[in-house]
Amino acid sequence: MTKNIPAFIARTQFGQILDRAANRNERFVVTKKGEAKAIILGVEDFLQATGETPASLVRLQQQAKKSGANKMSLEEIEKEIDAVRKAPKKEYAPSRSV
Repeated sequence: MTKNIPAFIARTQFGQILDRAANRNERFVVTKKGEAKAIILGVEDFLQATGETPASLVRLQQQAKKSGANKMSLEEIEKEIDAVRKAPKKEYAPSRSV
């Protein structure tokens, strides 16, 4: 379903609009002074509307499903990112062959 939304509303409720576009496949036409200026829609909706899904995105989605990462909450994802950032970095010592 496509809804018209004034730019000032889109600006103040952007997070909610993104959630609705991503999770409910809603589309929003952003207007300014009554004139359409932009469209907000979810990535899956966009990819379906424009054709094939890029192979790189397909591989990422497959890996996420295989590892269970597609079911992680935002909090779990943030914890994983923090853990990786806090982990000691391995020093890179390139091997030299003579």
